[in-house]
Amino acid sequence: MQSFLSVLLPDSLGILAALLLIAASVVTSALTAALGLGGGIAMLAALGLALPVPALIPVHGVVQLGSNAGRALLQRRHAEWRLIWPFLVGSVIGAALGARFVVALPEALLKTGLGLFILVMIWTKLPAMKLGAQRLLFGFVGLFSTFLTMFFGATGPFVAAFVGPALSNRMQVIGTHAVMMTAQHLFKVVAFVAVGFAFAEWLPFLVAMVVAGFIGTALGTRILKGLKEENFRLGFRLVVSLLALDLLRRGVVLLLA
Repeated sequence: MQSFLSVLLPDSLGILAALLLIAASVVTSALTAALGLGGGIAMLAALGLALPVPALIPVHGVVQLGSNAGRALLQRRHAEWRLIWPFLVGSVIGAALGARFVVALPEALLKTGLGLFILVMIWTKLPAMKLGAQRLLFGFVGLFSTFLTMFFGATGPFVAAFVGPALSNRMQVIGTHAVMMTAQHLFKVVAFVAVGFAFAEWLPFLVAMVVAGFIGTALGTRILKGLKEENFRLGFRLVVSLLALDLLRRGVVLLLA
């Protein structure tokens, strides 16, 4: 049995590590389905403990594509397409740019700035915007976040900092964010295929991760339906804030180093 499992895994990934990561996919997907985000960064951290660096962002992209697609499928009736379409256009441009260029800003400044920006956005009430201005804003969010995700993997908190304040219902927030992140990770995976990353050797592991993620998404969706709107809003803001503070912490550590 052990030898059979080892054949299905790439040489750089052990059986125990693979099983633990599959279990983590259930937990992190449930977290994201219940509160909108948090699972992507947690999954990135878990993968970072076991995967070689060149495979980390591409593999994470496929795992998150599966997790977010499952959430988008279950919450599709609540997605706000008036915000999603411009986000998709921006995401295509961001993925194309990210596949060709490196981030010009130092990583330390980028993480510090993003952490501070997310904190301000999530705790500040956005002014009322006309539909045209909203579409332009989300086009920029799609472009910038998809460009960044090519290098940092998980930009869900950045997108959530705009989606949360823009929508008044928790089901709309989860559904819209899920569709946006599905598209973003899809474009990222396509970009990595275009630049030659070999996904084939990771395929059985990725299938197991995606199936486990869908199970977690179904569990988290049940939790979401039982949450009161005010409890969801508070939990959503707290999770986004904790992720932003961690991003800020990592940026400060790099600056001091």
